[in-house]
Amino acid sequence: MRDNRWGRLVVAIACLLLLTSATMISAQDQTPQPGFLRNPLNAYGGADPWLTYFDGNYYLATTTWTSEWYMRRSPTLAGLKTAEPQRIYFETDPSRCCNFWAPEFHLLDGPNGPRWYFYYTAGVEGSNDFQHTHVLESEGMDPMGPYVYKARLFDPANDGWAIDGSILQLDGDYYFLYSIWIGSDQVIMIAPMENPWTLAGSGTVISRPQYDWERVGLHVNEAPVALYHDDQVFVVYSASFCGTPDYKLGLLTYLGGDPLSADSWAKHPEPVFQRSDENGVFGPGHNGFFKSPDGSEDWIVYHANDSLDGGCDGRRTTRVQRIDWRDDGLPDFGEPVSVDEVIAAPSGDNGVDPAPVIETPPISRFRSVGRNAYLRHINFQVRLDPTVDPRADSQFRVISGLADPSAVTIESVNFPGYFLRHRNNAISLAAYDGSETFEADVTWYVRPGLADASAISFEAYNRPGFYIGEMFGVPALVELTDEASAVALEAATYIEEHET
Repeated sequence: MRDNRWGRLVVAIACLLLLTSATMISAQDQTPQPGFLRNPLNAYGGADPWLTYFDGNYYLATTTWTSEWYMRRSPTLAGLKTAEPQRIYFETDPSRCCNFWAPEFHLLDGPNGPRWYFYYTAGVEGSNDFQHTHVLESEGMDPMGPYVYKARLFDPANDGWAIDGSILQLDGDYYFLYSIWIGSDQVIMIAPMENPWTLAGSGTVISRPQYDWERVGLHVNEAPVALYHDDQVFVVYSASFCGTPDYKLGLLTYLGGDPLSADSWAKHPEPVFQRSDENGVFGPGHNGFFKSPDGSEDWIVYHANDSLDGGCDGRRTTRVQRIDWRDDGLPDFGEPVSVDEVIAAPSGDNGVDPAPVIETPPISRFRSVGRNAYLRHINFQVRLDPTVDPRADSQFRVISGLADPSAVTIESVNFPGYFLRHRNNAISLAAYDGSETFEADVTWYVRPGLADASAISFEAYNRPGFYIGEMFGVPALVELTDEASAVALEAATYIEEHET
Protein backbone atom coordinates (compact mmCIF):
# COMPACT_ATOMS: atom_id res chain seq x y z
CA MET A 1 0.00 0.00 0.00
CA ARG A 2 2.94 2.35 0.56
CA ASP A 3 3.59 2.81 -3.18
CA ASN A 4 -0.04 3.71 -3.82
CA ARG A 5 -0.09 6.21 -0.96
CA TRP A 6 3.15 7.78 -2.17
CA GLY A 7 1.82 7.96 -5.70
CA ARG A 8 -1.20 9.90 -4.50
CA LEU A 9 1.06 12.13 -2.46
CA VAL A 10 3.28 12.83 -5.47
CA VAL A 11 0.22 14.00 -7.35
CA ALA A 12 -0.78 16.22 -4.42
CA ILE A 13 2.70 17.68 -4.09
CA ALA A 14 2.89 18.09 -7.85
CA CYS A 15 -0.14 20.33 -7.68
CA LEU A 16 1.82 22.49 -5.24
CA LEU A 17 5.23 22.31 -6.87
CA LEU A 18 4.29 22.50 -10.50
CA LEU A 19 1.44 24.96 -10.69
CA THR A 20 2.31 28.56 -11.36
CA SER A 21 1.90 31.31 -8.83
CA ALA A 22 -1.05 33.66 -8.70
CA THR A 23 1.11 36.45 -10.09
CA MET A 24 1.37 34.69 -13.43
CA ILE A 25 -2.08 35.25 -14.85
CA SER A 26 -4.81 37.05 -12.98
CA ALA A 27 -8.54 36.70 -13.46
CA GLN A 28 -8.60 40.13 -15.08
CA ASP A 29 -6.19 39.07 -17.82
CA GLN A 30 -7.21 37.75 -21.19
CA THR A 31 -8.13 34.11 -21.57
CA PRO A 32 -5.01 32.08 -22.42
CA GLN A 33 -4.64 31.54 -26.14
CA PRO A 34 -3.13 28.57 -27.97
CA GLY A 35 0.59 28.97 -28.56
CA PHE A 36 1.27 31.31 -25.63
CA LEU A 37 2.40 30.89 -22.02
CA ARG A 38 3.91 32.62 -19.04
CA ASN A 39 6.85 31.75 -16.82
CA PRO A 40 7.63 30.00 -14.56
CA LEU A 41 6.97 26.32 -15.22
CA ASN A 42 6.70 25.57 -11.48
CA ALA A 43 5.89 27.45 -8.29
CA TYR A 44 9.09 26.37 -6.53
CA GLY A 45 11.50 23.44 -6.60
CA GLY A 46 12.73 24.35 -10.10
CA ALA A 47 16.50 24.71 -9.67
CA ASP A 48 19.08 23.50 -12.21
CA PRO A 49 16.54 22.59 -14.91
CA TRP A 50 17.24 20.40 -17.92
CA LEU A 51 14.64 20.32 -20.68
CA THR A 52 14.60 18.39 -23.96
CA TYR A 53 12.10 18.05 -26.80
CA PHE A 54 12.11 14.51 -28.19
CA ASP A 55 9.73 12.49 -30.34
CA GLY A 56 6.70 14.74 -29.77
CA ASN A 57 7.17 15.54 -26.07
CA TYR A 58 9.03 17.89 -23.76
CA TYR A 59 10.88 16.30 -20.85
CA LEU A 60 11.93 18.23 -17.74
CA ALA A 61 13.95 17.37 -14.63
CA THR A 62 15.20 19.66 -11.86
CA THR A 63 17.35 19.38 -8.74
CA THR A 64 15.58 17.45 -5.96
CA TRP A 65 18.07 17.69 -3.03
CA THR A 66 16.91 14.17 -2.14
CA SER A 67 17.80 10.59 -3.19
CA GLU A 68 15.41 10.34 -6.10
CA TRP A 69 14.93 11.70 -9.59
CA TYR A 70 11.62 12.74 -11.10
CA MET A 71 10.82 13.68 -14.67
CA ARG A 72 7.80 15.34 -16.26
CA ARG A 73 6.57 14.86 -19.80
CA SER A 74 4.15 16.90 -21.89
CA PRO A 75 3.42 17.41 -25.60
CA THR A 76 3.31 21.17 -24.91
CA LEU A 77 5.70 23.38 -23.00
CA ALA A 78 2.94 24.96 -20.93
CA GLY A 79 1.61 21.50 -20.13
CA LEU A 80 4.72 20.79 -18.05
CA LYS A 81 3.19 23.01 -15.37
CA THR A 82 0.61 20.38 -14.46
CA ALA A 83 2.20 17.19 -15.82
CA GLU A 84 2.46 14.51 -13.16
CA PRO A 85 6.09 13.88 -12.15
CA GLN A 86 7.23 10.29 -12.60
CA ARG A 87 9.94 8.86 -10.38
CA ILE A 88 12.63 7.45 -12.65
CA TYR A 89 15.31 6.52 -10.10
CA PHE A 90 15.76 6.03 -6.35
CA GLU A 91 19.15 5.51 -4.69
CA THR A 92 19.92 3.58 -1.49
CA ASP A 93 23.72 3.35 -1.63
CA PRO A 94 24.92 5.63 1.22
CA SER A 95 28.00 6.70 -0.75
CA ARG A 96 25.82 8.38 -3.39
CA CYS A 97 22.42 8.53 -1.78
CA CYS A 98 21.67 12.17 -1.31
CA ASN A 99 21.72 15.82 -2.37
CA PHE A 100 20.81 15.14 -5.99
CA TRP A 101 21.71 18.19 -8.08
CA ALA A 102 21.96 19.31 -11.70
CA PRO A 103 20.29 16.64 -13.84
CA GLU A 104 21.09 16.36 -17.54
CA PHE A 105 20.00 13.64 -19.95
CA HIS A 106 21.62 13.17 -23.37
CA LEU A 107 20.88 10.74 -26.18
CA LEU A 108 24.30 9.22 -26.96
CA ASP A 109 25.69 6.18 -28.73
CA GLY A 110 26.42 3.37 -26.31
CA PRO A 111 27.50 -0.25 -26.80
CA ASN A 112 23.89 -1.28 -27.43
CA GLY A 113 23.06 1.64 -29.70
CA PRO A 114 21.56 5.02 -28.81
CA ARG A 115 20.61 5.33 -25.15
CA TRP A 116 19.75 8.14 -22.80
CA TYR A 117 22.54 8.90 -20.34
CA PHE A 118 21.42 10.76 -17.24
CA TYR A 119 24.23 12.77 -15.59
CA TYR A 120 23.86 14.20 -12.10
CA THR A 121 25.66 15.28 -8.96
CA ALA A 122 25.15 13.36 -5.71
CA GLY A 123 26.81 12.84 -2.35
CA VAL A 124 26.18 11.65 1.17
CA GLU A 125 23.52 12.51 3.73
CA GLY A 126 23.90 15.70 5.73
CA SER A 127 26.86 17.19 3.83
CA ASN A 128 27.58 18.89 0.52
CA ASP A 129 31.33 18.26 0.80
CA PHE A 130 31.38 14.93 -1.04
CA GLN A 131 29.53 15.71 -4.26
CA HIS A 132 30.55 13.70 -7.32
CA THR A 133 29.22 13.02 -10.81
CA HIS A 134 27.20 9.88 -11.54
CA VAL A 135 25.66 8.38 -14.68
CA LEU A 136 22.48 6.39 -15.33
CA GLU A 137 21.77 4.54 -18.57
CA SER A 138 18.30 4.00 -20.03
CA GLU A 139 17.25 0.49 -20.99
CA GLY A 140 15.61 1.79 -24.18
CA MET A 141 14.86 4.97 -26.08
CA ASP A 142 12.36 6.48 -23.63
CA PRO A 143 13.86 9.53 -21.82
CA MET A 144 11.84 8.50 -18.75
CA GLY A 145 13.60 5.18 -18.58
CA PRO A 146 13.69 2.76 -16.92
CA TYR A 147 17.25 3.62 -15.91
CA VAL A 148 20.02 1.58 -14.33
CA TYR A 149 23.01 2.93 -12.45
CA LYS A 150 26.04 2.85 -14.73
CA ALA A 151 29.03 4.43 -13.02
CA ARG A 152 30.63 7.27 -11.13
CA LEU A 153 32.34 9.43 -13.73
CA PHE A 154 35.68 10.70 -12.43
CA ASP A 155 39.29 11.52 -13.20
CA PRO A 156 41.56 9.13 -11.22
CA ALA A 157 44.32 11.74 -11.19
CA ASN A 158 42.05 14.34 -9.59
CA ASP A 159 39.27 12.45 -7.86
CA GLY A 160 37.61 15.08 -5.70
CA TRP A 161 34.50 17.23 -5.48
CA ALA A 162 33.14 17.55 -9.02
CA ILE A 163 29.72 18.84 -10.06
CA ASP A 164 27.47 19.95 -12.93
CA GLY A 165 28.55 17.36 -15.50
CA SER A 166 27.58 17.94 -19.14
CA ILE A 167 28.44 16.62 -22.61
CA LEU A 168 30.16 18.42 -25.50
CA GLN A 169 29.99 16.68 -28.88
CA LEU A 170 32.63 17.74 -31.38
CA ASP A 171 33.82 16.06 -34.59
CA GLY A 172 32.28 12.75 -33.59
CA ASP A 173 33.89 12.68 -30.15
CA TYR A 174 32.41 13.18 -26.69
CA TYR A 175 33.96 15.50 -24.11
CA PHE A 176 32.95 15.89 -20.50
CA LEU A 177 32.40 19.36 -19.06
CA TYR A 178 32.29 19.81 -15.27
CA SER A 179 33.28 22.10 -12.41
CA ILE A 180 35.72 21.70 -9.51
CA TRP A 181 37.42 23.92 -6.93
CA ILE A 182 41.08 24.86 -7.34
CA GLY A 183 42.07 26.94 -4.35
CA SER A 184 39.55 29.77 -3.98
CA ASP A 185 38.33 29.46 -7.57
CA GLN A 186 35.59 27.22 -8.87
CA VAL A 187 36.65 26.45 -12.44
CA ILE A 188 35.36 24.71 -15.57
CA MET A 189 37.10 21.56 -16.73
CA ILE A 190 36.97 19.53 -19.94
CA ALA A 191 38.06 15.91 -20.31
CA PRO A 192 38.04 13.37 -23.16
CA MET A 193 35.60 10.47 -22.92
CA GLU A 194 36.18 6.79 -23.67
CA ASN A 195 32.45 6.15 -23.57
CA PRO A 196 29.42 7.93 -22.09
CA TRP A 197 30.33 6.88 -18.53
CA THR A 198 34.17 6.77 -18.56
CA LEU A 199 36.83 9.43 -19.04
CA ALA A 200 39.71 8.70 -21.42
CA GLY A 201 42.12 11.11 -19.75
CA SER A 202 42.54 13.85 -17.20
CA GLY A 203 40.66 17.11 -17.34
CA THR A 204 42.09 20.54 -18.11
CA VAL A 205 40.88 23.98 -17.06
CA ILE A 206 39.27 26.04 -19.83
CA SER A 207 37.72 28.79 -17.72
CA ARG A 208 38.27 30.31 -14.31
CA PRO A 209 36.61 33.38 -12.72
CA GLN A 210 38.76 36.31 -13.85
CA TYR A 211 36.31 39.23 -14.12
CA ASP A 212 34.61 41.06 -11.27
CA TRP A 213 31.20 39.92 -12.55
CA GLU A 214 32.32 36.30 -12.02
CA ARG A 215 33.33 36.94 -8.41
CA VAL A 216 30.21 38.19 -6.66
CA GLY A 217 29.85 36.31 -3.37
CA LEU A 218 32.40 33.68 -4.39
CA HIS A 219 34.75 33.14 -7.34
CA VAL A 220 32.61 30.79 -9.41
CA ASN A 221 32.44 29.30 -12.89
CA GLU A 222 30.07 26.31 -12.96
CA ALA A 223 27.25 24.56 -14.85
CA PRO A 224 28.91 24.51 -18.30
CA VAL A 225 26.67 23.46 -21.19
CA ALA A 226 27.34 23.27 -24.93
CA LEU A 227 25.45 25.37 -27.47
CA TYR A 228 25.70 24.74 -31.21
CA HIS A 229 24.73 27.04 -34.09
CA ASP A 230 25.66 26.49 -37.73
CA ASP A 231 29.38 25.65 -37.59
CA GLN A 232 30.01 27.40 -34.27
CA VAL A 233 30.38 25.79 -30.85
CA PHE A 234 29.95 27.60 -27.54
CA VAL A 235 30.02 26.75 -23.86
CA VAL A 236 27.63 28.76 -21.70
CA TYR A 237 28.36 28.71 -17.96
CA SER A 238 27.10 30.21 -14.72
CA ALA A 239 29.19 32.76 -12.83
CA SER A 240 29.33 34.15 -9.27
CA PHE A 241 27.72 32.60 -6.20
CA CYS A 242 24.27 31.12 -6.74
CA GLY A 243 23.08 32.52 -3.40
CA THR A 244 23.29 36.10 -4.72
CA PRO A 245 20.98 37.94 -7.13
CA ASP A 246 24.04 38.41 -9.36
CA TYR A 247 24.33 34.78 -10.43
CA LYS A 248 24.51 35.06 -14.22
CA LEU A 249 25.69 33.49 -17.49
CA GLY A 250 29.01 33.81 -19.27
CA LEU A 251 30.12 32.57 -22.70
CA LEU A 252 33.09 30.70 -24.15
CA THR A 253 33.57 30.47 -27.92
CA TYR A 254 35.42 27.55 -29.49
CA LEU A 255 38.17 28.88 -31.79
CA GLY A 256 39.17 25.56 -33.33
CA GLY A 257 42.07 23.26 -32.58
CA ASP A 258 42.34 20.98 -29.57
CA PRO A 259 39.22 21.45 -27.41
CA LEU A 260 41.24 20.22 -24.42
CA SER A 261 43.45 23.32 -24.64
CA ALA A 262 42.41 26.53 -22.92
CA ASP A 263 43.86 28.41 -25.90
CA SER A 264 41.07 26.96 -28.05
CA TRP A 265 38.44 28.90 -26.11
CA ALA A 266 37.78 32.65 -25.95
CA LYS A 267 35.83 34.13 -23.05
CA HIS A 268 33.35 36.91 -23.75
CA PRO A 269 34.41 39.84 -21.52
CA GLU A 270 30.86 40.67 -20.41
CA PRO A 271 28.03 38.51 -19.03
CA VAL A 272 25.52 37.40 -21.65
CA PHE A 273 22.49 36.96 -19.36
CA GLN A 274 21.94 38.52 -15.95
CA ARG A 275 19.45 39.90 -13.45
CA SER A 276 16.68 42.26 -14.52
CA ASP A 277 15.46 44.41 -11.65
CA GLU A 278 12.86 45.98 -13.92
CA ASN A 279 11.39 42.55 -14.75
CA GLY A 280 11.76 41.19 -11.22
CA VAL A 281 14.15 38.38 -12.19
CA PHE A 282 17.20 37.72 -10.01
CA GLY A 283 20.03 35.21 -10.18
CA PRO A 284 19.20 33.74 -13.62
CA GLY A 285 21.50 30.83 -14.36
CA HIS A 286 22.27 27.11 -14.50
CA ASN A 287 20.73 26.71 -17.90
CA GLY A 288 20.20 24.24 -20.69
CA PHE A 289 19.08 24.53 -24.31
CA PHE A 290 16.39 22.87 -26.39
CA LYS A 291 14.91 23.14 -29.87
CA SER A 292 11.35 24.08 -30.83
CA PRO A 293 9.18 21.20 -32.09
CA ASP A 294 9.77 22.18 -35.71
CA GLY A 295 13.52 22.61 -35.14
CA SER A 296 13.58 26.24 -36.30
CA GLU A 297 14.18 27.95 -32.93
CA ASP A 298 16.69 27.72 -30.10
CA TRP A 299 15.39 28.08 -26.54
CA ILE A 300 17.03 28.47 -23.17
CA VAL A 301 15.76 26.93 -19.93
CA TYR A 302 17.13 28.36 -16.68
CA HIS A 303 16.27 28.97 -13.06
CA ALA A 304 15.81 32.30 -11.30
CA ASN A 305 14.45 33.92 -8.16
CA ASP A 306 11.73 36.53 -8.04
CA SER A 307 13.22 38.61 -5.21
CA LEU A 308 16.56 40.03 -4.12
CA ASP A 309 16.67 37.78 -1.06
CA GLY A 310 16.13 34.58 -3.02
CA GLY A 311 18.69 31.94 -2.14
CA CYS A 312 20.59 29.05 -3.67
CA ASP A 313 17.81 26.64 -2.79
CA GLY A 314 14.44 25.19 -3.76
CA ARG A 315 12.69 28.54 -4.04
CA ARG A 316 14.15 28.99 -7.51
CA THR A 317 11.77 28.38 -10.39
CA THR A 318 12.19 27.05 -13.93
CA ARG A 319 11.83 29.57 -16.76
CA VAL A 320 12.15 29.49 -20.56
CA GLN A 321 12.52 31.93 -23.43
CA ARG A 322 13.65 31.99 -27.05
CA ILE A 323 17.18 33.06 -27.94
CA ASP A 324 18.22 34.92 -31.09
CA TRP A 325 21.47 35.06 -33.06
CA ARG A 326 23.51 38.15 -33.81
CA ASP A 327 25.00 38.98 -37.20
CA ASP A 328 28.46 38.03 -35.87
CA GLY A 329 27.17 34.56 -34.99
CA LEU A 330 27.04 35.04 -31.23
CA PRO A 331 23.91 34.10 -29.28
CA ASP A 332 21.65 36.91 -28.08
CA PHE A 333 19.86 35.85 -24.90
CA GLY A 334 18.17 39.20 -24.38
CA GLU A 335 16.82 40.06 -20.94
CA PRO A 336 15.11 37.55 -18.65
CA VAL A 337 11.38 38.04 -19.11
CA SER A 338 8.96 38.95 -16.36
CA VAL A 339 6.50 36.36 -15.06
CA ASP A 340 3.83 38.89 -16.05
CA GLU A 341 4.82 38.77 -19.71
CA VAL A 342 2.94 36.52 -22.13
CA ILE A 343 5.41 34.92 -24.51
CA ALA A 344 4.90 32.95 -27.71
CA ALA A 345 5.43 29.23 -27.30
CA PRO A 346 8.13 27.49 -29.35
CA SER A 347 7.37 27.27 -33.07
CA GLY A 348 5.13 24.28 -33.70
CA ASP A 349 3.75 24.28 -30.13
CA ASN A 350 0.09 25.35 -29.97
CA GLY A 351 -0.55 24.34 -26.39
CA VAL A 352 -2.76 26.36 -24.04
CA ASP A 353 -1.42 27.41 -20.66
CA PRO A 354 -3.38 25.09 -18.33
CA ALA A 355 -2.94 27.14 -15.18
CA PRO A 356 -4.17 30.70 -15.71
CA VAL A 357 -5.26 31.38 -12.10
CA ILE A 358 -3.36 29.55 -9.38
CA GLU A 359 -3.21 30.17 -5.65
CA THR A 360 0.35 29.89 -4.36
CA PRO A 361 0.46 27.27 -1.58
CA PRO A 362 0.58 29.04 1.80
CA ILE A 363 3.81 29.37 3.73
CA SER A 364 3.82 28.88 7.49
CA ARG A 365 6.22 29.75 10.30
CA PHE A 366 5.87 28.26 13.77
CA ARG A 367 6.67 30.45 16.78
CA SER A 368 7.19 28.75 20.12
CA VAL A 369 4.97 30.12 22.89
CA GLY A 370 7.59 29.21 25.49
CA ARG A 371 10.57 30.98 23.96
CA ASN A 372 9.15 33.39 21.38
CA ALA A 373 11.49 31.77 18.86
CA TYR A 374 10.87 30.14 15.49
CA LEU A 375 11.18 26.51 14.52
CA ARG A 376 13.90 26.45 11.85
CA HIS A 377 16.41 24.17 10.15
CA ILE A 378 20.11 24.76 9.63
CA ASN A 379 22.39 22.18 8.02
CA PHE A 380 19.39 19.83 8.22
CA GLN A 381 19.28 20.10 12.01
CA VAL A 382 16.23 21.68 13.68
CA ARG A 383 16.40 24.31 16.40
CA LEU A 384 14.62 27.40 17.74
CA ASP A 385 15.89 30.92 17.00
CA PRO A 386 14.26 34.32 17.64
CA THR A 387 15.65 35.66 14.35
CA VAL A 388 16.33 33.55 11.27
CA ASP A 389 18.59 34.37 8.33
CA PRO A 390 17.81 33.34 5.70
CA ARG A 391 14.15 33.60 6.60
CA ALA A 392 13.30 30.65 4.35
CA ASP A 393 15.01 28.33 6.87
CA SER A 394 11.97 28.89 9.09
CA GLN A 395 9.34 28.59 6.36
CA PHE A 396 7.31 25.44 5.79
CA ARG A 397 4.41 24.14 3.73
CA VAL A 398 1.87 21.99 5.52
CA ILE A 399 0.69 19.14 3.29
CA SER A 400 -1.42 16.02 3.71
CA GLY A 401 0.14 13.48 6.07
CA LEU A 402 2.17 10.80 4.32
CA ALA A 403 0.92 8.08 6.67
CA ASP A 404 -2.55 9.50 7.39
CA PRO A 405 -4.31 12.10 5.22
CA SER A 406 -6.20 13.35 8.28
CA ALA A 407 -2.85 14.39 9.76
CA VAL A 408 -0.15 16.63 8.29
CA THR A 409 3.41 16.46 7.04
CA ILE A 410 5.60 19.57 7.30
CA GLU A 411 7.79 20.29 4.25
CA SER A 412 10.64 22.79 4.01
CA VAL A 413 10.05 25.68 1.61
CA ASN A 414 13.65 26.06 0.47
CA PHE A 415 14.39 22.32 0.41
CA PRO A 416 11.33 20.73 -1.23
CA GLY A 417 11.14 17.01 -0.53
CA TYR A 418 12.61 17.46 2.97
CA PHE A 419 10.30 17.03 5.97
CA LEU A 420 10.31 17.46 9.74
CA ARG A 421 11.04 13.97 11.07
CA HIS A 422 11.47 12.47 14.51
CA ARG A 423 14.00 9.71 15.00
CA ASN A 424 15.40 8.51 18.33
CA ASN A 425 13.50 11.44 19.90
CA ALA A 426 15.50 13.97 17.84
CA ILE A 427 13.80 16.29 15.33
CA SER A 428 15.59 16.84 12.03
CA LEU A 429 14.96 17.85 8.42
CA ALA A 430 15.14 14.67 6.36
CA ALA A 431 14.64 13.61 2.75
CA TYR A 432 12.02 11.00 1.90
CA ASP A 433 13.63 7.54 1.80
CA GLY A 434 10.72 5.51 0.44
CA SER A 435 9.97 3.59 3.64
CA GLU A 436 6.79 3.22 5.65
CA THR A 437 8.81 4.08 8.75
CA PHE A 438 9.76 7.43 7.25
CA GLU A 439 6.15 8.16 6.30
CA ALA A 440 5.08 7.52 9.87
CA ASP A 441 7.93 9.55 11.36
CA VAL A 442 7.01 12.68 9.35
CA THR A 443 3.27 12.52 10.05
CA TRP A 444 1.84 14.70 12.81
CA TYR A 445 -1.59 15.25 14.31
CA VAL A 446 -2.38 18.93 14.83
CA ARG A 447 -3.82 19.32 18.34
CA PRO A 448 -5.10 22.35 20.25
CA GLY A 449 -2.12 23.98 21.92
CA LEU A 450 -1.17 22.24 25.15
CA ALA A 451 -0.46 25.58 26.84
CA ASP A 452 -2.88 27.73 24.82
CA ALA A 453 -5.91 26.25 23.06
CA SER A 454 -5.83 29.06 20.48
CA ALA A 455 -2.41 27.84 19.33
CA ILE A 456 -1.36 24.35 18.14
CA SER A 457 0.76 21.40 19.19
CA PHE A 458 2.14 18.56 17.03
CA GLU A 459 1.61 15.01 18.27
CA ALA A 460 3.57 12.21 16.60
CA TYR A 461 1.39 9.90 14.49
CA ASN A 462 3.29 6.78 15.55
CA ARG A 463 4.13 7.85 19.14
CA PRO A 464 0.85 8.83 20.84
CA GLY A 465 1.42 11.22 23.72
CA PHE A 466 4.73 12.46 22.29
CA TYR A 467 4.95 16.00 20.91
CA ILE A 468 7.41 18.36 19.27
CA GLY A 469 8.73 20.01 22.40
CA GLU A 470 12.14 20.80 23.83
CA MET A 471 14.89 18.87 25.54
CA PHE A 472 18.07 20.57 26.71
CA GLY A 473 17.09 23.69 24.81
CA VAL A 474 16.60 22.09 21.38
CA PRO A 475 13.49 20.74 19.65
CA ALA A 476 12.89 17.09 20.49
CA LEU A 477 10.13 14.51 20.69
CA VAL A 478 8.90 14.72 24.29
CA GLU A 479 6.30 12.69 26.15
CA LEU A 480 3.82 15.06 27.79
CA THR A 481 1.24 13.95 30.34
CA ASP A 482 -1.27 15.79 32.49
CA GLU A 483 1.48 16.13 35.09
CA ALA A 484 3.88 17.94 32.74
CA SER A 485 5.14 21.33 33.89
CA ALA A 486 3.84 24.58 32.46
CA VAL A 487 7.27 25.21 30.95
CA ALA A 488 7.21 21.86 29.13
CA LEU A 489 3.70 22.50 27.81
CA GLU A 490 4.64 25.95 26.56
CA ALA A 491 7.69 24.48 24.79
CA ALA A 492 5.35 22.19 22.84
CA THR A 493 2.91 24.93 21.85
CA TYR A 494 3.26 26.94 18.66
CA ILE A 495 1.58 29.91 17.02
CA GLU A 496 1.27 29.39 13.27
CA GLU A 497 2.01 32.50 11.24
CA HIS A 498 1.07 32.58 7.54
CA GLU A 499 3.19 34.36 4.96
CA THR A 500 2.72 35.07 1.27
